Amino acid sequence: MPSSFQRNCSVLILLGCTLAVPTAKAAEPSVGARVISFYGYDDCIRLENNDTRVTLCPAAGGRVLEYALDGKNCLYLPPGNEGWVYEPGKKGGSMTAGRFDIGPEQIIKRHPLLWMGRWTGEITGPHSARLTSAKDKSTGVQLVRDFTLDEKTSQLTCKQTIRNVSKETVEYCHWSRTFALGGGICVIPLTEPSRFPNGYVMYGKDGAIGFRPEDDNIRSRDGFLEILAAPKHPKLGMDTSAGWFAYVMPNDVMFVKRFPVYRDRVYNEVAGLTMSIWYPDAPMCELEPIGPRERIAPGKSASFTETWQLLTHRFPGKGQQIDLEKLGKLVDGASR
Repeated sequence: MPSSFQRNCSVLILLGCTLAVPTAKAAEPSVGARVISFYGYDDCIRLENNDTRVTLCPAAGGRVLEYALDGKNCLYLPPGNEGWVYEPGKKGGSMTAGRFDIGPEQIIKRHPLLWMGRWTGEITGPHSARLTSAKDKSTGVQLVRDFTLDEKTSQLTCKQTIRNVSKETVEYCHWSRTFALGGGICVIPLTEPSRFPNGYVMYGKDGAIGFRPEDDNIRSRDGFLEILAAPKHPKLGMDTSAGWFAYVMPNDVMFVKRFPVYRDRVYNEVAGLTMSIWYPDAPMCELEPIGPRERIAPGKSASFTETWQLLTHRFPGKGQQIDLEKLGKLVDGASR
């Protein structure tokens, strides 16, 4: 028997479809929003249009499990953790795919309830949904994530709101931690001024931050920073103010992330980063827009929105390289 959550969502889906399309097409399951079973979870929310599919997971961390263009899921979601749910004190499980978080990374208290705990989910429109965390005592906040898929394109708007549910003022920042498929090429626009001589910093194993790193798999070309493969140390940080970067994957799909950058605000990560890339020698690459410091009074909230998009882009063959000018024009054109 379906749960009350599923029954309520089904009603919302039916209403959304009736308003959005002719009655003859209202029963089509491939377009709109609905509750489905996916990756071992029975309460996932599917947002979908003709070309793009998004699957949200309220049961474990409020994640995006699937972001697919023409059937190609561009998120790293390996077998082995299907249906896993967090239980305090119980080991096991791995958080993969489209993760979000809050920082600063080095000083925030552990918050497993937000990171991998059970959230609630609701369908809020024909192509939109909301995931809401429990109230977390360790951080004093509750997180809300609103997702909206464009009706015609792959554009997915991801808005995270930090609510202060404590009695004290708190300071946090938005931190996206998306696991995309590994083996791709990161393309990051460089901007001036920058605090970093080479356009990025590299975190060493001992926690030291190299401010003038050199690596054979990272290069600056035509105003862009390219990460061609796993560097000697995987964690990299940038202070670019361009507000976007792209990740070209071997499946001939390019994952673009757009996000606001505020030149006059404080970024409270250790190196004042606006974004980070974690690129290990492994089958995933972590794409991380970072928001500015938010000082949030009791009962108040702060939001940060990043926009995702999947575009067709051929992965360069051996001896070839990306035409960066064309890539920039493609990203610019797709944003209009």
